[in-house]
Amino acid sequence: MTKHCAYIGIGSNLGDRLKNVSEAIRLLEDHPLVKVNRLSHFYETEPLTLGGEKQGWYLNCVLKLQTSLNAVRLFHLLQEVEGLLGRVRGAKWAPRVIDLDLLFFDDEIIRTKTLIVPHPQLHLRRFVLEPLAEVAPNFVHPIKGLAVKALLKKLGDNKKVVPLYKFFLSQSSDGVLKTPIHERL
Repeated sequence: MTKHCAYIGIGSNLGDRLKNVSEAIRLLEDHPLVKVNRLSHFYETEPLTLGGEKQGWYLNCVLKLQTSLNAVRLFHLLQEVEGLLGRVRGAKWAPRVIDLDLLFFDDEIIRTKTLIVPHPQLHLRRFVLEPLAEVAPNFVHPIKGLAVKALLKKLGDNKKVVPLYKFFLSQSSDGVLKTPIHERL
């Protein structure tokens, strides 16, 4: 069974944000073909809005995981988890209970009607790059040809991104967590 490495951006700005993010992590960890390896700090981030719309700040983080699912099946799992947590698809940049984005899948470049990997906007978003740089600073964007830490360094985004929580992960030498992440939240 082939193991793939994927990076997932997680965000919530409706309801109990910490509970929403924690439950999303738990649901991913509970899947038999997914193994969560790393979790970034949590960040409170200024929302992207259209026309100055008022909405709550996001709680964001990034997960690194291993899976034997292919990219499309993983994407469908992410959508399923969003649905289980009450995500209703609305307008672009609308507030949301949970948002799960497939940022990278190995070093693949995928372009279909429903899935684009790498995430097409990740290199422009501090709320993605800050936590991503914690878990994968040297991962090279397969289109941009730059490491995540280099993308972050050259970023012009001035949206506020404030670190909130730090979780020290108990890992074995192979990078696999000994204790499920959701038990730490």
